[in-house]
Amino acid sequence: MNKQLPRVNVVTLGCSKNLVDSEVLLRQLDNQYEVRHNDDKDSDIVIINTCGFIHDAKQESIDTILSAVEAKKSGRCKKVIVTGCLSQRYKKELKDEINEVDGFFGVDELPEILKSLNVDYKKELVGERKLTTPSHFAYLKISEGCDRSCAFCAIPLIRGKHISQPIENLIKEAQLLADKGVKELLLIAQDLTYYGIDLYHKREIASLVEQLAAIDGIKWIRMHYAYPAGFPEELLTVVKNNAKVCKYLDIPLQHINSRILKSMKRGLDEKGTRDLINKIRSSVPGIALRSTFIVGYPGETESEFQQLLDFISEVRFDRLGVFQYSPEEDTYAFNLADDVPDDVKQDRESRLMDLQRKISNELNEEKIGKKFQVLIDRKEGDFFVGRTEFDSPEVDNEVLITSDDFELKTGDFYFVEITGAEEYDLYGRLSD
Repeated sequence: MNKQLPRVNVVTLGCSKNLVDSEVLLRQLDNQYEVRHNDDKDSDIVIINTCGFIHDAKQESIDTILSAVEAKKSGRCKKVIVTGCLSQRYKKELKDEINEVDGFFGVDELPEILKSLNVDYKKELVGERKLTTPSHFAYLKISEGCDRSCAFCAIPLIRGKHISQPIENLIKEAQLLADKGVKELLLIAQDLTYYGIDLYHKREIASLVEQLAAIDGIKWIRMHYAYPAGFPEELLTVVKNNAKVCKYLDIPLQHINSRILKSMKRGLDEKGTRDLINKIRSSVPGIALRSTFIVGYPGETESEFQQLLDFISEVRFDRLGVFQYSPEEDTYAFNLADDVPDDVKQDRESRLMDLQRKISNELNEEKIGKKFQVLIDRKEGDFFVGRTEFDSPEVDNEVLITSDDFELKTGDFYFVEITGAEEYDLYGRLSD
């Protein structure tokens, strides 16, 4: 009989870029360990891939580490390893405070993690991952790090300078994913639109997207985290003309007030931001825009926040997320007075999201009676749950289709007529 392999549970916190790192780790460990991801069952080894982006994410990471340490003390696991952004930035402090952890590793220390588990790093597996997403979609991380100096952001301090993955490597990885049945690629990076400058001395995101779209089996390509300053307009031509490229763009704007944008070191003022949005929408009619904004940035007045509310009310983003400002050590904004009280930050977040819920509900109601192509993600209760090209998994709207008289296949596309709408959900039925 085969000897039972020791069990490793990799716990991923934070963003989809962390998820890709965990998938790479899982692939390297596979066959020498029984690998699990975000599993509640007891494991011999727990590896926590931490997030260190903002205060709440840091606290979640610390709480998860402490929970794993308690499991080790009670005998429910034998070893606890910590990696990721929090460990990269605060390794010494974490070692001093939580000495029950068996190893702390940074974001680029995969070979060292494997060595601590008596596993050799396999170069032949570069580009391969053990997917944790449903088999029909996957994230494709096209670069690492960031050259921006946004005043509030610690990511460059954690992840380092921008490093693009060569196009040929990304094409190979995407082909491997397509061969496994992946139909939707979600392109991610700290700064998607900066892609290629370090390798090719010019922005090559448009060329990359076109080459990815040429891969057989890939049906949708979706783009996340497009930095607004220096946005490459040639990308809009690709989005408009290539049927495989979703008319969807995640472009974090953070604010609209010119004074705050300047303090944030975002590279665009109010006029530049408005001009960019108008350019995107005029170039790609019907495109869905997702953005994120920060409330409670140092010095933000009520009138400046009201300007943000008015801007969002006017522009009517399809999707929107909000962060409360969190001071991060060693960033430019950390030296500014964090003078917006926490209760005011919370109130502003609530007011902004109340406005967005109203906008989202109105935009969804406009879809009633229209037909859309929908990718089915799963079955849940009495519904098949899917998404249109205007929705990314986990963060955006879903389409719920009743399943009384038929079966839909997860990972397949269907045309659906929208019959009902709520703030963040659509309801539909199969259409001819």
